Amino acid sequence: MSNIQNFFKRYLPVVKAEEEEEEELVDPQTVLREECSQLPKCASFKEKLDTCNDRVNSRSHTEETCLEEIIDYVQCVDHCVAKTLFSKLK
Repeated sequence: MSNIQNFFKRYLPVVKAEEEEEEELVDPQTVLREECSQLPKCASFKEKLDTCNDRVNSRSHTEETCLEEIIDYVQCVDHCVAKTLFSKLK
């Protein structure tokens, strides 16, 4: 087996690919989520969510959850992201 390897090493040129610096991949969904969360409509839902979180965290015993506020905020951001996400995918 080593004779075959020596033959190939001796008579066949070795071509090495140039090492290119790979760009760090950025998830387009993450970028779009950041942009959409800054929109006035979604920002108002975020403010309501933050207010609710502060209220719930300030109490030691409460049955209140911020589920409705979370759903509203995530729905707003997801709706915004869905409009342009698939056009950015390869």
